[in-house]
Amino acid sequence: MLRLFLPATAALLLAGCATTGTTGTATPHAAALDIPDVAPVPIDTDLMREVTKTLSSDEYEGRFPGTAGETKTLDYLVSQFTAAGLQPGNKGSWFQDVPLVEITGRDFGALKVSGKGLEMALAHGGEWVGVTYREQPRVELKDSELVFVGYGIVAPEKGWNDYAGVDMRGKTAVILVNDPDWMSDELVGLFGGAAMTYYGRWTYKFEEAARQGAAAALIVHDTFPASYGWNVVQDGWTGPQAFAERANGGADQTLMNGWLQNDAAIRLMATAGRDLKVVEGAAREKGFRAVPLGLAISTAFANDIRRYSSRNVIGVLPGSERPDEYVLHSAHWDHLGRCTPNDEGDDICNGAIDNAAGVGAIVALAKAQAQAGPAPRSMAFVALTAEEQGLLGSEYLAANPVFPLDHIVGGLNIDTPLLAGPARDVSVVGGGKSQLDAFLARVLEKQGRSATPDQSPQAGFYYRSDHFSFAKRGVPMLYVEGGEDFVDGGRAAGAARQERYTLNAYHGPNDEFDPDWDFSSTRQDMELYYMLGRMMAESTAWPNWNPGDEFRRIRDASCKNTKGGC
Repeated sequence: MLRLFLPATAALLLAGCATTGTTGTATPHAAALDIPDVAPVPIDTDLMREVTKTLSSDEYEGRFPGTAGETKTLDYLVSQFTAAGLQPGNKGSWFQDVPLVEITGRDFGALKVSGKGLEMALAHGGEWVGVTYREQPRVELKDSELVFVGYGIVAPEKGWNDYAGVDMRGKTAVILVNDPDWMSDELVGLFGGAAMTYYGRWTYKFEEAARQGAAAALIVHDTFPASYGWNVVQDGWTGPQAFAERANGGADQTLMNGWLQNDAAIRLMATAGRDLKVVEGAAREKGFRAVPLGLAISTAFANDIRRYSSRNVIGVLPGSERPDEYVLHSAHWDHLGRCTPNDEGDDICNGAIDNAAGVGAIVALAKAQAQAGPAPRSMAFVALTAEEQGLLGSEYLAANPVFPLDHIVGGLNIDTPLLAGPARDVSVVGGGKSQLDAFLARVLEKQGRSATPDQSPQAGFYYRSDHFSFAKRGVPMLYVEGGEDFVDGGRAAGAARQERYTLNAYHGPNDEFDPDWDFSSTRQDMELYYMLGRMMAESTAWPNWNPGDEFRRIRDASCKNTKGGC
């Protein structure tokens, strides 16, 4: 995951909206937390450099899951985890097998809409896209009644239920993108104002439609609240879709999930005798009730199904006093394999920054933590597979945990460190969500640095990297990136550095190891990660999500029923 640059005007607007303070929102009851004083230790940045260089070499072929590049990666990671002082973390094994399923739809016809004495057909690709999450060779959706369900949100802690009073069995939910207060120019509101919550993510909307028993779900695309254009939807939803294998083959999911292009949605609503802008306005108000549209849809398509497997790599430093309590460190080892060649004909997407450097970071951190001696709590270091295919390795681990989720105190995820040089700040994605912010504030105070809030909160980047798979199941997780205010050059230099990477290297063959990279420039960030992990491992506290956060009730329910955990 990379936080791609917004147009300058939008970035400045959102920067102006961001609240001040350590992370943008004060952490309730921070004073009650047990936050030990931890001193920084030297981090072996030469080791980080060597791991990054090795994993991003052409020999590893871009580290795509299920290839020879994976085999080499796994062997190398076990050797590095062993040398760092870790022990196998999964019942004596370094690995967790991750069975994967790839579903590729084909032979799509139009999406036929009928009712009100009228008929219309929406062209696949240009006006609608759809896939199935179910592992079945063919999908047939016939005469499924359309129901406009607003933003498709059920949030008991906010007193909000867009599905109240409607039986969705056999029906298709038509859903708006983002969440109800996305148009705000502030970061204050029932759903975080301009900042997207989990309820605004398309993943949640499809999951909730399935929980409601819907046969299908269609999200109405809109570029600004989605923070990407229709071309992104079209490209991402018309090819292979990968999933971590599920015991029921996805039988509890909707038959079809998809998107409506905005002009097509306007036409569809007009056919139903509705104005899209008017019903959007109604859906932003608390107490909104779903609206049957008097229309039905039909479509059918075939699926090709491919099964393959990959592995997560898991190491642990056992705790000295409470070894059944864990602090999690994660980074994904995979990348894109072979891809579109660059001008020189290089077709290997090496993924040096994304995310060989992140793996190098957790190897160096594991070594530092091992050399510091056991902490009271255990520390787990996980190199995850298939992040680039949709967070699949973390999703499988969180759904099939090797450590009970209610025994994980919290964690931090490292994804795409830019190796850009020392900065006066760190970038906090998803700040203000949990009491882990208090741990971060303590470290930043020791370092004399500040925290820069997420400059594009409407994009929901907190929900787009591996930590999210654990967060949505209640485990407090931090996502902290390198700073934007460079010691040499300030924010202008930071912005230029990230923009160069975004335009020239991200997800392309030019993301290669550079022998001129100065890994010693990452010292502050590595010390920050070290102190955060050590503080959590030495603390007796169980930090929670802040009151009102969308994950708070999940953690509370988990902790209420635990035995020996949170």
